[in-house]
Amino acid sequence: MSGSSGKLSSGKLSFGEKAGYSLGDAAANFVFQTMILFQLNFYTDTMGITAAAAGTLLLVGRLWDAFFDPMMGVIADRTHTRWGKFRPWVLWTALPWGVVMVLAYTVPGFGPTGKLIYAALTNIALMTLYSANNTPYSALTGVMTGDVHERTSLSSYRFVAAMIAQLIVGGFTLPLVAKFGEGDRAKGWQMTMGLWAVLCVVFFVITFLSTRERIQPDPRQKLSVKQDFGDLLRNGPWLAMFILTLAHFIVLAMRGGTLYYFFQYYLNKDQLFAFLERLGVTALAAGATGGLWHSVLNALGLVVDADRSNVAAVGFSLFNISSQFVTVAGVLCSTWLSMRFGKKAVAIAGFSTATVFMALFVALPADAVGALFLLEYARALAYAPTIPLLWAMFADVADYGEWKTGRRTTGVIYATIIFALKAGLSLGGAIAGWLLSAYGYQANVAQTERALLGIRMMISVYPALFFVVVVICLIRYRIGKTLNIQIQDELAERRRQFTPGAGT
Repeated sequence: MSGSSGKLSSGKLSFGEKAGYSLGDAAANFVFQTMILFQLNFYTDTMGITAAAAGTLLLVGRLWDAFFDPMMGVIADRTHTRWGKFRPWVLWTALPWGVVMVLAYTVPGFGPTGKLIYAALTNIALMTLYSANNTPYSALTGVMTGDVHERTSLSSYRFVAAMIAQLIVGGFTLPLVAKFGEGDRAKGWQMTMGLWAVLCVVFFVITFLSTRERIQPDPRQKLSVKQDFGDLLRNGPWLAMFILTLAHFIVLAMRGGTLYYFFQYYLNKDQLFAFLERLGVTALAAGATGGLWHSVLNALGLVVDADRSNVAAVGFSLFNISSQFVTVAGVLCSTWLSMRFGKKAVAIAGFSTATVFMALFVALPADAVGALFLLEYARALAYAPTIPLLWAMFADVADYGEWKTGRRTTGVIYATIIFALKAGLSLGGAIAGWLLSAYGYQANVAQTERALLGIRMMISVYPALFFVVVVICLIRYRIGKTLNIQIQDELAERRRQFTPGAGT
């Protein structure tokens, strides 16, 4: 067995292919991040759906999406075109994705029941397209290269692009809603999502055109859905990653979906305004000029109005933008860290540290605005290197299954992991809605102390408990650095027997 990475490669990836691939995840995050940060609030405060009903709506839509993922994995593994198995789905779903994305954030002129039905149907349609696009897209990581380090690098490119998209969504969505809507939030949401939809379609087409599939299953492999799923139950690393992903995305949905409520209802508005004033993002005094930078920020809606009505939105947007810059820096370190210490070790350290920082949010008083931003930066920096590593580890799980059984089921493995992802989003969003209701949340009014406690707990202690589950799963995950190299070397040798040039 060779300890070097020279034998692990099935072809180095160019900068253009990595960058083109990364745009697919940037596009996906215009839906994903909007869903995480704003969908619950859009349903309760713009569409007028109750918090409990919105939580149930999110659960139903995302659970349907989650159950569709394994089916999509089976379909993708059995797709045969001159472009490959997975790339065509990125192209085929691009335009429908853009159309439904706008419809899902359009407020219809119906009564309460009609709005609830409309929201449920458009949410299910959007989630179905998300699966049909993102499941094959994610599986591409496992077939573009067999080099373990190239996969980590590819995932790093992917998540830098994703972080930039998240920065744009988190930083500019609410300001653009206000700008486009001019007091009509429903109109603002529709126009903002229309802009994001156009970017998504363009990015998906670029991803399709710039990528190639290189890793193929053994042509002697027999197709069997029963055996595909049976093999999963004998794949210990898959089980660890399945539970990990479920808990991980419960955290993202629960915490992400309630952070804006924290700014909107808990944080002291006077202290937040003073903090933003020191940053130079508040309205100027009569006759004063703020220069080009202030004008640009004002045009983007990132300046607090004179009446301070948007102070929470501007504060939340800058919170997201600055946090994403920190996250990008952490993601850029992930490849070096994984090569030095191994993906498993880095992931355990990152999640453990992030758990502690996240739990500390519950102790923040309402006027501790500066401490809030600093604590978020510490959490983001600890968590960031884990983001690309997990997706590279999913490819390692597919390799482990091929190594153990001789059968490669990349699509099914990614689909079932994404099932866990969607189920986590479903449960996290539903739990957030149900807990808001249980703590007595009422939309667009001052909240009770109990409701504020619930909001604080949902961005700190409750998600931290689920991150403990993530750490336990990582400890139980058996593919460490040494075993990973062994698997890649042995698979490269096997592939030479049926794929010309493989492993060179």
